[in-house]
Amino acid sequence: MSDISAAKVKAFRERTGLPLMDCKQALTEAGGDEEKAYDLLRMRGEKLGDKRADRETAFGRFGIYSGTDKQAGAIVELKCESAPVTQNEEFIALVNGMAEALAKATDDVKDAEALLALPCPSNPKITLGEQKAELFNRIREKFEVGRMARLTGATGGYSHNSGTVAGVLLQIEGGDDTVAKDVAMHIVAMRPEALNTEELNPESVAKEREILKAAARQEGKPEAIIDKMVEGRLRNFFAEKVLMEQPFVKDDKQTVGQYAKSNNMQIKKFVFYVLGQA
Repeated sequence: MSDISAAKVKAFRERTGLPLMDCKQALTEAGGDEEKAYDLLRMRGEKLGDKRADRETAFGRFGIYSGTDKQAGAIVELKCESAPVTQNEEFIALVNGMAEALAKATDDVKDAEALLALPCPSNPKITLGEQKAELFNRIREKFEVGRMARLTGATGGYSHNSGTVAGVLLQIEGGDDTVAKDVAMHIVAMRPEALNTEELNPESVAKEREILKAAARQEGKPEAIIDKMVEGRLRNFFAEKVLMEQPFVKDDKQTVGQYAKSNNMQIKKFVFYVLGQA
């Protein structure tokens, strides 16, 4: 078997528009002969990959694997070209399999290429990349793996509108799946920017503080009390931006932090993705 260099694989990828793993596999099967590898891809129907490389993947779905009884959880974004494909059972199985494989991975998976090299959970004889290629050959749409995240320990999750709009993954301690899902649903509805005030962007807080100071001066407030007044008014800002300070959507008489504490759950981290947004 020929030794296929990374530079050759990269150049072939630029020619075909296909993922690096697919290009390397084709070149390996062809013994390093690029033209033969190209013909192999054409015979598989994957020649459409380069023609569709610029097609917009405006639709998609989130796969989420989570649970308080799991050792880790994961969320994966898989994008496609049309809305009907997001409801395709095989497409759903693919993205859910990606999330499960990522959660159970023993190695650090940092990108789409590494993810697609993992075994398919429902059929370990093939990789996720091979499963994706088989589905592409039937559907003839471009698929693109987007963002992904893995959180260790107990997790909770929620995907809005069957996973086609937004997805949330929570890292937690204590609580249960229902409480975790409630908080995840809250995140989709209220879209917090940070878990707590310490994690909020300092520049954002500083800007808001200056705005509040200017507004207080405009109101004619004495300079001696402005700083104290501003700190009080910042609580409204935190209640809008910070998850633990936000009024809980199912009971606005308590904050999310209070709801979690009353259910013996600690929220350690959250990942929130909206489809197609960076």
